[in-house]
Amino acid sequence: MYRILAIDDEQNILNALKRVLANCAGMRESCQFESFTAPDLALIRARAVRFDLVISDYRMPLMDGLTFLRAFREVQPDAACIMLSGQADMEGLVGAINDVRIYRFIYKPWQEYELCSAVSSALAYQHLLAENQRLADEVRARDGVISRQQLELQRLEREHPGITQVNRAEDGSVIFGPLDE
Repeated sequence: MYRILAIDDEQNILNALKRVLANCAGMRESCQFESFTAPDLALIRARAVRFDLVISDYRMPLMDGLTFLRAFREVQPDAACIMLSGQADMEGLVGAINDVRIYRFIYKPWQEYELCSAVSSALAYQHLLAENQRLADEVRARDGVISRQQLELQRLEREHPGITQVNRAEDGSVIFGPLDE
């Protein structure tokens, strides 16, 4: 089951995305879709749940898409990214490609077949990268380059971002629950 996170300041765009993706071949059964109009809430969710794909608007009032995707990449560096925009500039597009390694840039209003194709190919590419990483980790574990424990910690961190992190207070005590940011 793939998990998709969408962020846009306009709820009607998020509703349209959900509707289009639900009508894409096989997506309804194989994908879970979560959407947010507030980038900070989306980042909080990304710290708790692993996503395979994030679809972000480029221009948002609270945080632009590049800033959001940079912060998202810090939490989940392996997720595929698609950026949407109705009014992109060349500098923004270059930044999206170079800084946050977007998989595709799609102009609004999108063509349904183009969006479905981009999402399905991004998920397939993401799956291929994850499988390659898994196989490489198995070889490293077999060859003794990495321990089975380290391999399991990496797997847990991929599935549950932040689970292996220990938050400590200044006195060294362990803090349970999220840190105030």
